Amino acid sequence: MIRPGRDLLTGTVQVDETYWGGERPGKRGRGASGKSLILVAIAHTGQRLGRLRLARIDDVKGTTLIPMVQQLVVDGSCIETDGWTGYRGLPAAGFQHTLLRSDATDDLRPQVHLVVSLLKRWLLGTHQGGVQTSHLDYYLDEFTFRVNRRTSHSRGLLFRRILEHAVQLEPIREADLRAKAKLL
Repeated sequence: MIRPGRDLLTGTVQVDETYWGGERPGKRGRGASGKSLILVAIAHTGQRLGRLRLARIDDVKGTTLIPMVQQLVVDGSCIETDGWTGYRGLPAAGFQHTLLRSDATDDLRPQVHLVVSLLKRWLLGTHQGGVQTSHLDYYLDEFTFRVNRRTSHSRGLLFRRILEHAVQLEPIREADLRAKAKLL
């Protein structure tokens, strides 16, 4: 559902990570084992949400985060993040970096947290939490498609966009759809 060669995000973009996976005993949050890590980037103007990009990533190291942000956001854009050290290299990569402190009592990243909340509710509610790790990327693409077209007033145009994407992409083999989950 994602168009090849889609535009990069511009302007002010909030970036954060979240984890997806069932409840497991042990460490929570960053470093939790057996969960999929998702990078969330949402363009915004004030409180108004713009375009969304979601990408599954392997870890939260700067060597992973910075190249992924470069794939999703236009150089020179203002990136708003929490105090995680993996984002320290953003200015050297050509971005303006605004650090939003996470120790404040107010939610300083409401746009990205709203999107994460909606994503998790959608996965749990619509799909009853039955999302396999091997298919997570497809679910993320569908959610991105839905969010980026949430203000569209033409259902026919949405269907047309899906058909255009289907024609532009290479076919997906059944063996790829039935892929085994990667061990984390």
